[in-house]
Amino acid sequence: QVQLVESGGGLVQPGGSLKLSCAASVSIFKVYTVAWYRQAPGKQRELVARNPNVGATIYADSVKGRFTISRDNAKNTVYLQMNSLKPEDTAVYYCNLRLAIQEYWGQGTQVTVSS
Repeated sequence: QVQLVESGGGLVQPGGSLKLSCAASVSIFKVYTVAWYRQAPGKQRELVARNPNVGATIYADSVKGRFTISRDNAKNTVYLQMNSLKPEDTAVYYCNLRLAIQEYWGQGTQVTVSS
């Protein structure tokens, strides 16, 4: 059974940085599209960044220039580097893997941006 294990969330002050990690127990990790989503209280889950196995990486307008998604195919891991964090970035962050009709989600990690 596929598992996605996230880590790196926490409490950070506005302007600070965090790096999220998501390790996946899948074979041939490199063929998957990887992404990060987030869900704030009372809001719908939204796409933060997506890195396909082929093609361009995309970012939500709200995080462009501040967040960077990356992947290490040798370690089956996807990362989200978050800089210049704002209170409105507060949410539960979820990693996502997708290949055709297969789709997997992590358990979520809380990111809180507050002074």
